Amino acid sequence: MSVNSQPPGPASRIVPCPGCGEPTRYCADNPWRPFCSERCRNGDLGAWSSESYRVVAKPAEADDDIPEQAQARQGAPRH
Repeated sequence: MSVNSQPPGPASRIVPCPGCGEPTRYCADNPWRPFCSERCRNGDLGAWSSESYRVVAKPAEADDDIPEQAQARQGAPRH
């Protein structure tokens, strides 16, 4: 958290860290931005790599649900 010990400069703003919620400087000289520390940045990277973050989506339609006209277009050769 040494980045946060400096007063904010004119081109920085204070934002909550996405990892822990602590206020942190969002500016070019914060090497972990938008996070407050390397620990929070690595925790977020680990969550992405383990697929902890998910986007909810509808299940894909089965081929039985596709109208016949659409199936005919899918089977047509492409030029």
